[in-house]
Amino acid sequence: MSLVSTGVVIGVDVGGTNVLAGVVTPDGRVVSSVQQQTPHRNKHPRVVEDTIARAVRELSAERPALAVGVGAAGFVDTSGSTVAFSPHLSWRNEPLRAALETRLGVPVTVDNDANTTARAECRFGAGVGHAQVLCITLGTGIGGALVVDGAVFRGAHGMAGEFGHMQVVPGGRVCECGNRGCWEQYVSGNALARAAAATTGLAVVEAARAGEASAVELLAEAGAWLGTGLASLCAAFDPELIVVGGGLSQAGDLLLDPARAALLRNLTGRGYRPEPAVLPAALGVDAGLIGAADLARARLG
Repeated sequence: MSLVSTGVVIGVDVGGTNVLAGVVTPDGRVVSSVQQQTPHRNKHPRVVEDTIARAVRELSAERPALAVGVGAAGFVDTSGSTVAFSPHLSWRNEPLRAALETRLGVPVTVDNDANTTARAECRFGAGVGHAQVLCITLGTGIGGALVVDGAVFRGAHGMAGEFGHMQVVPGGRVCECGNRGCWEQYVSGNALARAAAATTGLAVVEAARAGEASAVELLAEAGAWLGTGLASLCAAFDPELIVVGGGLSQAGDLLLDPARAALLRNLTGRGYRPEPAVLPAALGVDAGLIGAADLARARLG
């Protein structure tokens, strides 16, 4: 039996809070997975690489890895070799692909984590059958990607889709990127944690799902910010569909209903144009690693 038939392809999603990794089949199913905490942003990049390598080795203990795909929370260049900048991690012009290939001894593909999420949703999830899809990921911050006719729009330098760093409040809250008033400072895991005073964004989601009134109110406020930002993106891109993923998407309609309402209130030309549907990511929090693995498999040839 050939190595191709016995080996596995592994996807890794490196977010600001967690590193998720899994063995992914050609049809986008995760058959085994591991999760580890992302090292603090002040840690050396090598510590993040250690975490990724540890997860890959655990998943490939029984069957060798043929290739590894990484969805990285940062600005990835057009060659897919370097993470130029990450607001939530210590990567600065980090040659991540080469570093991981040296450690793991297999081909490694690197892309932005929102791009890999969008790829997965358009191939296997909520975006299937749609030509123009806007994907937003709500985690520690906000990631984004625009898919046009099945391809992620990357911009001139590979760094398109950083919608979380659109400035929506001039002179507003300080952002990890160094600017003020970025969208992700008003709707993200970090924003919810700040509003709820020393808890986590996911804890707010869990409390809201349990019926806690203050948590429901916080999610409604975050949803209003989300919808307002989406209205601006609709003015720019006119998407057919909006898919919302990332950890905070687990809030479901507690977040998305206020977002849909705010989108419709603020949509330019409302009443005279088609309104895009806003759907949760069908693949949940695994979407990023599924897309990363799918990209790595495609590049195996």
